Amino acid sequence: MPRGPSAVFLVIPAWNEAEAIGAVLDEVPAGIVDDILVVVPSDADPTATVATAHGARVLVQEAPGYGMACWSGARCAIDAGAEVIAFLDGDYADPPADLPRIVEPIQRGQADLVLGCRDLGPFPNALPAHARLGNAVVCWLLHLLLQRRFKDLPSFKAIRASSLQALGMREMTYGWTVEMLVKAARQDLRIEQLDVEYRPRRGGHSKVAGDPRASLRAACKLLGCAFTYATGWQWSTAGGR
Repeated sequence: MPRGPSAVFLVIPAWNEAEAIGAVLDEVPAGIVDDILVVVPSDADPTATVATAHGARVLVQEAPGYGMACWSGARCAIDAGAEVIAFLDGDYADPPADLPRIVEPIQRGQADLVLGCRDLGPFPNALPAHARLGNAVVCWLLHLLLQRRFKDLPSFKAIRASSLQALGMREMTYGWTVEMLVKAARQDLRIEQLDVEYRPRRGGHSKVAGDPRASLRAACKLLGCAFTYATGWQWSTAGGR
């Protein structure tokens, strides 16, 4: 696909999502993105075969972790000339049809970061109650510490590539999104929050939201990241990052 004035790359971290990734890729609107990068933990993951068959490029992340998957894809996109990088999960819950809405504010010069905040109205059970509670607590803490109100910690988002590079991302686990929001707020990036219908995943089960104990561990990690980055401790101990 020829690259437009704002080259858009889509990064999809996916772990054992062979049942869903084909449908996700089929729903990406034509002409919206210049390249699609599906990031898997290993070549043995069957997600890779399905993604390749549906026209995506497959990358194997360098180390474990959700943040590492996102960063592996983002770095590849930046090296290939991306100006806007969009992220969504490979489980079918994030609707690719909303990609034009998510990237347009950046392409029009109105935003640096756009968050596709999860609207659970149509499918209230798409995100378990314990996951909704953890998300709300972290957002409350960010509001308390930063005086910025975030509606969600969404997997579906887009960011200007130059802005992502300037954030100096370090968190390569579940704290990736929290770090991004905190640093974006600290650097006064223009942030837009758009409601996006959140759907039930297709096949399999969530590695975090589908397991209360995993959700508790992730929530503790997110809270720790929110406090660490928002209070400035890591900024002074990690050379401004």
